[in-house]
Amino acid sequence: MATQVVQLSSRQSDANLTRKVNLRMPLKILEPGRSKLSTVETKRIISVMDDTIFKVELVSAFSYIIKNLEDMSAVLGPELTGALKEHLRLSNVMEATLTRLEEEGVLQKGTARGWLIDTEDPSGYLVLHIQGLRSSVRNIVRLFFAHPLAYQAIHDIANFRQLAVSQFIKGLVELRGFLLEKLLTTPLEERERNRFIHEISQRDKKNTEMIAALEEELAAEIKSRDDEISRKNATIKDLKTHLHSLSKVSENQILRTRAEAEKAQKTELRGSQGKCAKLQQELNQLRAALNALILEDRESELNLRKKKYKVEMEIENWVQKYDIEMLEKQEEIEEIDVVYVVEKEQLAELREKYALLDQEYSQIKEERRVKQEQKEKAEKELAILVRAATLIQALWKGYLVRSLLRSKRKKKGKGRRGRK
Repeated sequence: MATQVVQLSSRQSDANLTRKVNLRMPLKILEPGRSKLSTVETKRIISVMDDTIFKVELVSAFSYIIKNLEDMSAVLGPELTGALKEHLRLSNVMEATLTRLEEEGVLQKGTARGWLIDTEDPSGYLVLHIQGLRSSVRNIVRLFFAHPLAYQAIHDIANFRQLAVSQFIKGLVELRGFLLEKLLTTPLEERERNRFIHEISQRDKKNTEMIAALEEELAAEIKSRDDEISRKNATIKDLKTHLHSLSKVSENQILRTRAEAEKAQKTELRGSQGKCAKLQQELNQLRAALNALILEDRESELNLRKKKYKVEMEIENWVQKYDIEMLEKQEEIEEIDVVYVVEKEQLAELREKYALLDQEYSQIKEERRVKQEQKEKAEKELAILVRAATLIQALWKGYLVRSLLRSKRKKKGKGRRGRK
């Protein structure tokens, strides 16, 4: 029977699982076929909804902003702060006008919106104040559009709005989502979705009928299981009665066992008392030894305290000596520091002089180098001139010698001719 109940439960769970799978598999049909708007008209509709939500959120925050205007003036800027102050002034004037008109009997206090007009305002101030408030609201919204950072600063004050305003904004957001889903869905997708929903409802109806039949079958099996449990309970009751009779028979045996246990307990008690006396004696001896050790430790502790006091005094003397020496060293350091400053200044002066001398030395060295180069150049030119002069002289001497030899040869030739 238990197996049958388990089978029924498994069949019911399988039916529920099939129902869930059938519902989840084609859920993509319920989603829009497009993720972005394609036409200008649909984009304008969503843009109008976004602007409306933005303006409602902004206008609902006016009361909180005006209450905390001093704290938020740095974030809002001078232009927005001035516009909000002007709006507060117009609101106060409007409230004063409404109060005056109520006293005059033109208005009566209402329960839904605060004020209800019985007759026309004879002075016409009420209409002008309403128009002024509307213009102020439009101007503030325009300024917030021009200053997105200021809107971002007040965007986190949603917790301070009234519950009705928050619910209204939530409804607008849900309406925007509904419109976006409708605009993203084509007529063909809408028909396909309706067909799918109809099929799902038919399947759900069939599954519900199957579940009802399974529940009836399960109830019958549960009833048969309860009958079997009742029979088993009767059997258990008989067994308990038999056990009760057996308990009476075992009472005598329990009494005998208890008497034997008490006898053994007394024997063990006498043995444990002797052991306790022996342990107590040993405990007394250990306590005496402990007291002796405590006295010895106290004497050693006293000696150690004396040594500690002596060491502390020596440490204190050394610390004082160290302080005196450090003061002397500090004075020496200060004197050395003064000398160091003076010598540093002298070193700076010497460095300046050395820089000047080094510059002069460099100039002199450069002049010497230039003069040396000029001298070497002049010597080279002189050597070239001397060599050229020597060469010219040698050539000239050779020329003279050759000329002289030619003249001598001519003379000798003439003499020979005369002799002939």
